[in-house]
Amino acid sequence: MTLTDPRSDPRTGEHVIERVVFSEADLANRIGEIGREIAAAAPADEEILLIGMLKGSFLFLADLARAIPRPVKLDFMVAASYHAGTVSSGEVTLKYRPDTSLEGRFVVIVEDIIDSGTTLKRLLPVFEAQKPAHLEVCALLHKRLVALDPPARWVGFDAPPGFLVGYGLDFAEQFRNLPYVGVLQSDAG
Repeated sequence: MTLTDPRSDPRTGEHVIERVVFSEADLANRIGEIGREIAAAAPADEEILLIGMLKGSFLFLADLARAIPRPVKLDFMVAASYHAGTVSSGEVTLKYRPDTSLEGRFVVIVEDIIDSGTTLKRLLPVFEAQKPAHLEVCALLHKRLVALDPPARWVGFDAPPGFLVGYGLDFAEQFRNLPYVGVLQSDAG
């Protein structure tokens, strides 16, 4: 589907996307670059393990895994802090933890967006306790509101103001299927 005006996208129902901030082409190009950067950064003798933060990272994770020109393994973690609102609740609920051992591995935590940093601040110590050889963070979007330790090594784009949806990002479980990232009209939340 070629989209000329995001306000008329039938996938948004009664909601309005004010503007597209990152197109399908923007996303594909940047994710390809990040995939090559991750492959170059990981030592040749270390396995790359991508851990996707569900649900928001699932599209990014899939495209990123395909963009890394080396073998990768995947696992997932489910954590929530928004709970159907447009602002983080400040409480992180862990719903699923990775089954895979992280010890001695090159681990990349894959996030859709770093906003308040609440989720990563809560989870990084959990991952570090498992003694990976390297622990890195890769985020599609970063609002640059917080400093993380470790900082996100790979960031697709700096996020503009507004509530972003699409390409895995949601509002109350809607809009994840949009192939672009757009700003949701402000009266939605």
